Amino acid sequence: MKGKCWKFGNNIDTDAIIPARYLNTTDIKELALHCMEDADPNFMKKAKKGDIIVGGDNFGCGSSREHAPISIKAAGISCVIAKSFARIFFRNAINIGLPIFECPDAVGQIREGDEAEVNLSAGEILDHASKKRFKFEPFPPEMQEIIQAGGLMNFVKKKI
Repeated sequence: MKGKCWKFGNNIDTDAIIPARYLNTTDIKELALHCMEDADPNFMKKAKKGDIIVGGDNFGCGSSREHAPISIKAAGISCVIAKSFARIFFRNAINIGLPIFECPDAVGQIREGDEAEVNLSAGEILDHASKKRFKFEPFPPEMQEIIQAGGLMNFVKKKI
């Protein structure tokens, strides 16, 4: 995964990720259009496919809606790096196949606009701007398989 980084602060809740006013749709393309809208109204005008969201502590806090990680994935964001994630957001992200990584050191060093590259299996983030490498604890192999399959449902379909 490689892309431009977009930074957000602490306690970015699910309403900032996908505002509740858009929850009456199940169209993922529509959800993608409004990704991060309440945190940065111009985010989807600036972000490109493959880009990376970098968040602070407790990213994805708030409600348990799956719409939040779905909107991020549908927007073409390759992954989210944060200091920490709300537990329900973490579970929902893995279940829908959105790669997320906890790496406080990287969050503290990466600047908005930097290009970064993430190696899921090696547990490493490379910030191309500073040339610094950051380590994170890689997911266990089965969780990596879920992400690579595109989510839990696809993973289970492959196993059946």
